[in-house]
Amino acid sequence: MTFACRSCSGTRLSPVIDLGRTPLANALLRADQLDVPEPRYPLNTVMCEECSLVQITETVPPETLFSDYVYFSSFSETVVTSAKALAERLARERGLSASSLVMEAASNDGYLLQHYQALGVPVLGVEPAANIAAEANKRGIPTRCAFFGRAEAQRLAAEGQCDVFHANNVLAHVADLNGFVAGIKTVLKPGGVASIEAPYLRDLIEKVEFDTIYHEHLCYFSATALDRLLARHELVLAGIERIPIHGGSLRIFAAHAGTPQSAAVKDILREEAALGLTRPRYYADFAARVMKLRDDLLSLLRKLKAEGRSLAAYGASAKGATLLNYFGIDGSLLDFVADRSTVKQGKFTPGSHLPIVPPEELAARKPDYVLLLTWNFATEILAQQQPFRDAGGKFILPVPEVRVV
Repeated sequence: MTFACRSCSGTRLSPVIDLGRTPLANALLRADQLDVPEPRYPLNTVMCEECSLVQITETVPPETLFSDYVYFSSFSETVVTSAKALAERLARERGLSASSLVMEAASNDGYLLQHYQALGVPVLGVEPAANIAAEANKRGIPTRCAFFGRAEAQRLAAEGQCDVFHANNVLAHVADLNGFVAGIKTVLKPGGVASIEAPYLRDLIEKVEFDTIYHEHLCYFSATALDRLLARHELVLAGIERIPIHGGSLRIFAAHAGTPQSAAVKDILREEAALGLTRPRYYADFAARVMKLRDDLLSLLRKLKAEGRSLAAYGASAKGATLLNYFGIDGSLLDFVADRSTVKQGKFTPGSHLPIVPPEELAARKPDYVLLLTWNFATEILAQQQPFRDAGGKFILPVPEVRVV
């Protein structure tokens, strides 16, 4: 069966990188599961020559990935701070009040909607992970446990459309991409705005952020691909910003057809065309640069290990799972992974089977070097771990180039 583009159904697809067969990045293991073979799925990335969307070719059922989820957004101060600033900004700019409504798809534990609620603006979250939706409701954030798409959007719209719709770091996860965007059009009031954030493809390629690729991330967006996707559903890419979160992301503002595009949108579309993001040649050397990164990191870790240094990692993240599995890093090089999430502590990383422990173990066990797998939160984590660093501990940042800090 020929794979067709998730956005435009095109079949002219060019290879970007093949990361082999890997376990699911967030499928953390209990101790009693370590001897059971883990399911592994192909992780192959291609670029559609017709609409410019970069995507993986394997679709793991959403129920397998998201029905019980281990990523709670509120564990990251960076994410919560960014969400607060955005909510306050849009509430001010859009004149939101007690008669308005803000919706969010994949609303997680209420990390964003809580800030609107604090301003007196009604909110409604749609979150597919039952455990996380339950946590949001327990915190007082009205949340439906459902996958957002055409059918759910019609149910929501029948009860009332929204003034602002948020989709932060979810569009890349959606198997039915067109159904999701059609749903946005359905729930959005005339004159309303959808704020969508997604990791930026240009940053991924230029900064060798290959570990952003995993089975939950089906798509990797350029502004061009987003523009074409929205237009297919009578929506307009009206505004755009580049933001630093998650190693470099796009924040776009979509509105109903007829809304003018900002100068920033026109500029970035021209930039992408000039750089060649719409052509296969732009991606030609990406795989080779990833291989160099692998060689450099493994060389450093093996050298340190040979010198008798103790090594650990920080951040039991999805991107960390991609890096560890593709690079072949396991307990022969690293002793453990520290992570702030109490949901992850006591479990083991997929594929590499490293024990996940609280961050306090860094101070207790004093590894000489710590591989920072969540390098996208480097500023936050390095500040949190200043006492460990003051005591002589060093961090290894693997992306965009291997360096010790």
